[in-house]
Amino acid sequence: MLAVLILWFFGRSLDWTEVRQAIEKANVLYLAAATLIICLGYLLRAKRWQVLLSPTTETDLQELFAATTVGFSVILIIGRAGEVVRPMWLSMRDKRVRPSAALVTLFLERIFDLTSLICFFAINLLWFDSPTGREAEFAYVKFVGNLMLVGVFCGIACLAIFQTYSPKLIAWFENLTFLPKRLRQIVVSLTTQLANALLILRDWKQLFAVIFWTLALWFAISVPTYLVLLAFNLPLNFSASLFIMGFAALSSVIPTPGGAAGAFHTATAASLIFLNIDRDQAAAASILMHLVYFAPAVFFGFYYFVRGGITFERLRNLISNEQKPDEIAV
Repeated sequence: MLAVLILWFFGRSLDWTEVRQAIEKANVLYLAAATLIICLGYLLRAKRWQVLLSPTTETDLQELFAATTVGFSVILIIGRAGEVVRPMWLSMRDKRVRPSAALVTLFLERIFDLTSLICFFAINLLWFDSPTGREAEFAYVKFVGNLMLVGVFCGIACLAIFQTYSPKLIAWFENLTFLPKRLRQIVVSLTTQLANALLILRDWKQLFAVIFWTLALWFAISVPTYLVLLAFNLPLNFSASLFIMGFAALSSVIPTPGGAAGAFHTATAASLIFLNIDRDQAAAASILMHLVYFAPAVFFGFYYFVRGGITFERLRNLISNEQKPDEIAV
């Protein structure tokens, strides 16, 4: 229902004939190049995931890539709730990886993604020129961007404090006898896995590796964003693509089916309109940008899903084993 309402809001005042014509005129070569680079982005995500898992277990890059593309395929179909597919798929394909460990690293991914995205967005605003006639709104955008930057670094400091005092926290959870035993075991397992994963904050070599792959990933997303703008021959530079990418990426966390369908289109088109791009062209660009971001995963995801040999029975057994007392990592 939410997706339908947002899509209605997105399309209610558009001239869909103009939108269709703008899409038909888009430069196919630029769009093809953008799609190929996004595919590289999936590989970069898999490599970063491997680094994040390294404090707890060794992993296979091919299986990580398969899990990543399958996960993004599911996200495109059902929305962000599909995130849980990635860790479960990886654990079924690579027996060395516990579901809780894989799930916790997805949380760390979001932290690094959010930090990098906000840094790209806020730092870019330092030299980004205000669109004509939007000076007051732009000042507000800069304020919010800087506020998010402060919030992110405060969050990282909190995670570092949690990691330091995690043994005491885990012991406290273990003594919560009023909780059901199974729930207590799950909480202890997830807390332990998070504490282990956060050891990366103490290892400068691994931390540098995660930062490197995260920056490479978001650069691999910013370039296709700019290529989509070029495909529509929009009068915007690369700095503008970073501005638009911030709106597009943050909107994609909204839990609607179709890879945040509606929310992504509305936010992306709004950022383009803010930059004084025609409404119908902005809508056309947002539609193709959404496809470039998410659609390539479908081809890889379908291939790996067909060849993966995953069954609901295997998934049920995996979840059951994850909750056994002797399987809980301490």
